[in-house]
Amino acid sequence: MPNIEIEGRVLEVDGDGYLSDPDIWDEEVARLIASYDGIRKLNEKHWAVISIIRKNYLEKGMAPMIRTICQESGLRLREIYELFPLGPARGACRVAGLPKPDGCV
Repeated sequence: MPNIEIEGRVLEVDGDGYLSDPDIWDEEVARLIASYDGIRKLNEKHWAVISIIRKNYLEKGMAPMIRTICQESGLRLREIYELFPLGPARGACRVAGLPKPDGCV
């Protein structure tokens, strides 16, 4: 498995940059991955999206559909892309510590 080093911390990831072990995720890991993806600071909207994604993953074992994220956060899809420029799957799910989603997020 490849590794990425961010601010002196080494994270084991898959070939697409998703955490190999989602159980190591915490808020600091989220900040590091966000920084790696070009997000300077996570604000409360970021955390709301991350929380929805994490909750769904912990309850159902998978990432929520983008429609669910928009409904539960009250954000439009465009706003999600503004928060996570790499998109809901590559950006938001990576920051939330999920493995690579199988389908559309």
